[in-house]
Amino acid sequence: MKTEDRWFEDYQIGESRTSVGRTITETDVVMHAGQTGDFFPHHMDAEWMKTQPAGQRIAHGTLILSVAVGMTATDINPQAMSYGYDKIRFIKPVFIDDTITVTAAITELSDHKKQPDRYGYVHELVTVNNQRDETVMVLTHLYLTNKRGG
Repeated sequence: MKTEDRWFEDYQIGESRTSVGRTITETDVVMHAGQTGDFFPHHMDAEWMKTQPAGQRIAHGTLILSVAVGMTATDINPQAMSYGYDKIRFIKPVFIDDTITVTAAITELSDHKKQPDRYGYVHELVTVNNQRDETVMVLTHLYLTNKRGG
């Protein structure tokens, strides 16, 4: 991990990065349940899930969201901060022992409404795929980014 200043003007629509894989483990699921209090049987009851259409336990969507966003946090940029996440969609289930990869692509650059000379928003489409190259989750990560001379 490195620290690198990237100002709003440094971003280009279409630039992207892809992570290495990360396997979701039973430990991940159990720890997430303990941290969040979400012990829903879809995540915790292997025998019951054998009777359900998925056939096996499903990782929490919020676990996959957290892991995926963490997988994109590769460098520190003092000129930007996370402003939040929009349009989060859990498209397919992620199961224990699935391996996910994450691609983050800049799709839009927009000015801050109240202070357009100082700040801009970088919109990054985050796509999470499993080992079968199926998209399992998408979201838009927004960054509030300083402009040069702002």
